[in-house]
Amino acid sequence: MSKMPDDDPLFQLLEERVGRLHLRQRLGIESDHEKDIFGQGYNFFHIENWYSIRSVIRNSLRLLFLHERGKRNALDIQVNHNNFAINKLHREFEGYTILHISDPHLDMNPQMPAALIERVQQVEYDLCVLTGDFRAETFGPYEATLEAMQHVRAQLGTEVYGVLGNHDSIHMLPGLEAMGIQMLINESIVIQRNGAVLHVAGIDDPHYYRADNLEKATAGIALDEPSILLSHSPEIYKHAAHAGFDVMLCGHTHGGQICLPGGIPLMCNARCPREYCYDSWKYHQLQGYTSRGSGACVVDVRLNCPPEITLHHLHSG
Repeated sequence: MSKMPDDDPLFQLLEERVGRLHLRQRLGIESDHEKDIFGQGYNFFHIENWYSIRSVIRNSLRLLFLHERGKRNALDIQVNHNNFAINKLHREFEGYTILHISDPHLDMNPQMPAALIERVQQVEYDLCVLTGDFRAETFGPYEATLEAMQHVRAQLGTEVYGVLGNHDSIHMLPGLEAMGIQMLINESIVIQRNGAVLHVAGIDDPHYYRADNLEKATAGIALDEPSILLSHSPEIYKHAAHAGFDVMLCGHTHGGQICLPGGIPLMCNARCPREYCYDSWKYHQLQGYTSRGSGACVVDVRLNCPPEITLHHLHSG
């Protein structure tokens, strides 16, 4: 599916949108490695492409009488709150609230879109950001995902910005933007309030495709102005800190999804210390938050790790 002739109208549309080099690299990696279990990306092993493990996990949970509970847990999305104190933030943005949705994997379970919609209808916010992994599989059809995302987008009453994850194809970009989600592919936008500014930048997937480019994403962002980075995975945290970002919002890890009591992850699937794999964290001057995600991957269950949407409240430092 990833191979595309140069004269294809979609190729020409994407080339104009993201540039010839980035498009060729993204399409080439999708075509070469989309089904790989080993190799490519920061992690040598990709559990999401190991299909036999799915039945092993389900059957193990059934033996422990945890499977049905896990499926119910996966639909019980929590609303979490997080505060960021940013020294450079102008008073015009005091209390500004960002709704953060990550890893919805909307076609994993037909009930997941409705569960997400129910939660977003209950919260108030100024801006919504999506940090990738809209679909369940890492390759194959994506039409059902876009259809489900269309229903979710209809309930998001503000501007919405997003980035692609390792489960998302570059083919999905036009469909997402057609429904009113501005995707940030190594680029940034400026939000203004009475002359005050807030920069929001986004990078392409840094985990599997390694298609991130912080140099392009930071173009036009002054170091004395507040900036937020959207990244699918937290693995880029060191680079983001030294690039001067104040806040980084990400996901990918699901917080482990299936955890031991106390929320101890069995696996985080990210090449970084576990302290950066869930909830709030800090590295030098960079403040971050890694969402546990609103959906589920590999199997549609969660244990000791509830799904979430997060409201980030900005305050002047």
